[in-house]
Amino acid sequence: MIAFVNGAVAALTPTLAVIEVGGVGMAVHCTPNTIAGLRTGEQARLATSLVVREDSLTLYGFADDDERQVFELLQTASGVGPRVAQAMLGVHSPDALRTAFASGDAKALTAVPGIGPKGAQKLLLELKGKLGAPAPVVGAQRAVASAPAPWTEQLTAALIGLGYASRDAEEAVVTVTPQAEEAIAAGGAAPVPQLLRAALQSLNRAR
Repeated sequence: MIAFVNGAVAALTPTLAVIEVGGVGMAVHCTPNTIAGLRTGEQARLATSLVVREDSLTLYGFADDDERQVFELLQTASGVGPRVAQAMLGVHSPDALRTAFASGDAKALTAVPGIGPKGAQKLLLELKGKLGAPAPVVGAQRAVASAPAPWTEQLTAALIGLGYASRDAEEAVVTVTPQAEEAIAAGGAAPVPQLLRAALQSLNRAR
């Protein structure tokens, strides 16, 4: 198993990072949240999980070991493959998923593209208690990396990468713009992972 990759970021797309390791470009499938923390030309370390199929070897990458562990635990539920597990982590953080399963929050799961009400209820039954308890909130949440400017393009590309139409993605970006401007006005940068989750929530409410 490839536990992690460490090297320069050679290329980025909304869902894929190419990491140069020993002169070889490793294609690593990542959530938009993870992609948002990477920059072309800079060093990066990604926790990884190798999914082996008869006709393919696919490497999935994560910001930390906790995300990788949750990714693998999610796949212990029937009907959940790596793409669905990654989509769940694209919408919710590991602790948000733990909270959803602990509280039986089916609505949070249906915010993930491809998961309907019946599927959410099934997942709640199969995975409740398996992910562990969410960590207590102590002080400020960990800082998140900003996307390469402009943040609006990064966020739009991330939403399109998750399967949303361009028009819907652009409208969601407009919805979260005040939140981004508030962060920038406070002297920080637009927190793309947080904005992505807020945009996904607005799209879910609009359904």
